[in-house]
Amino acid sequence: MLVFSIVMIVAALQMLRNEIREETVIATHPLPVIKTIWRGIEVGLLTGLLGAGGGFIILPVLIFSFRLPMKEAVGTSLLIIALNTLSGFLGDLFHGQQYHWQLLLTITLLSVIGTFAGRKWGEAFSGQQLKLYFGWFVLLMGVVIIVIELSRQLF
Repeated sequence: MLVFSIVMIVAALQMLRNEIREETVIATHPLPVIKTIWRGIEVGLLTGLLGAGGGFIILPVLIFSFRLPMKEAVGTSLLIIALNTLSGFLGDLFHGQQYHWQLLLTITLLSVIGTFAGRKWGEAFSGQQLKLYFGWFVLLMGVVIIVIELSRQLF
């Protein structure tokens, strides 16, 4: 968790510090294949190693490595996370993993409702505002995780 929180804080500081133009570089230039493969491997390794944090890792990669505008990066990140999660879920399911289906379906349904509500609410903000709010949120969560983890070690 400490490594995860450090990754979160680094990503948050980059989001808060860097001014990225709201333009889509990928739309105007060919997709950099080697860079895309390398970033995909990095994201996969970090997500697999840390066991969480795909969105906290993928979103900054899409914004800073590929210069996607915030709103486009959010949608792209959600699709990547959904496909990655689905593949992991199906892999576990076919290997006999047991699930608490009522909880799983309830959380899934509420998450989908929350996603649509968040999408609608997000229309009220510019991409730059969303990037700023996301950066502060990730920074706060990174600090909270460090405090919780260190307090567990000390007490």
